[in-house]
Amino acid sequence: MNSDEKIIIANDVVIHPDDIEESFIRSSGPGGQNVNKVATAVQLRFDARNAPGLPERVRERTIRLAGQKATKDGVIVIEAGRFRTQEQNRADARARLTALVAKAAEPPPKPRKKTKPSKGAIERRLKTKAGRSTVKKLRGKVESD
Repeated sequence: MNSDEKIIIANDVVIHPDDIEESFIRSSGPGGQNVNKVATAVQLRFDARNAPGLPERVRERTIRLAGQKATKDGVIVIEAGRFRTQEQNRADARARLTALVAKAAEPPPKPRKKTKPSKGAIERRLKTKAGRSTVKKLRGKVESD
């Protein structure tokens, strides 16, 4: 994935390269002595609130789904440092951003259709409740006359 290409997620959902800001930071984890010298981890910032390629519904859902990764200003910050090279970490961060926006772009689920239990099901439920009640009453203390 080239850093100058638009990321097309759906027909009306596009991430422009101008909306993404990447900076490289030192990574924690494996890498030996190299980890202290080379900034391989990437910190990707995506301004979701002002992104022109996102419709309003997708914009709001993206910020809500990002949770702690989103700032108050609507900027989503993704840090990727799993790999030992900048290219792999950059691709990982972009893939995670794409997955987040794609999940937000999914259409909302159909509303649940309310159903009513059948008369037979209601009668069976009440019959078993009465049976359990009788069993529990019989467990009580025996009264002697």
